Amino acid sequence: MVVGDQGSVSLTDEEFVRRIFDACYRRLVGQLYAICGDLASAEDVVQEAFVRALDHARAFHRTDSPEAWLRRVALNIQRSRWRRMRTYAGLQHKLVEPAPPFEPSPDHADMVRALAALPVGQREAIVLHHLVDLPVDEVAASLGVPVGTVKTRLVRGRAALAELLSAPDEERHV
Repeated sequence: MVVGDQGSVSLTDEEFVRRIFDACYRRLVGQLYAICGDLASAEDVVQEAFVRALDHARAFHRTDSPEAWLRRVALNIQRSRWRRMRTYAGLQHKLVEPAPPFEPSPDHADMVRALAALPVGQREAIVLHHLVDLPVDEVAASLGVPVGTVKTRLVRGRAALAELLSAPDEERHV
């Protein structure tokens, strides 16, 4: 809090944005949801408007109608998204050929289930090393762990996968 000249207490810019957030967020999301028709998009653009309010907190604090300012910013963000989507839709056929639908083989499905049964650390090490083809030192750097930890996870993960994939079908699908 900041104390003014006459001893009155005023809010800092960040506290002001927080109060406006508490007062207006749900209402703004409802308004943008009605406009764009997608709740996740409405939440995203309103949150982005509040981020911009924080980036310009001093100017935002001085605005006459903070909610109107946020609504205008959120609408502009949504309009920009629509323009980008329209542009992308017009170019998409030139950029990429449609991929055939992915149909996993039974072996693939078994491997995905077996990987899901591993502890996260082992799963990450196995996928990064064997499926992404990263060397052990790059796996370690990606995961932020020592090389020895990655090697241990790989050994234990491969052993667990071998056991999971060699189990009879009724045990695997439980």
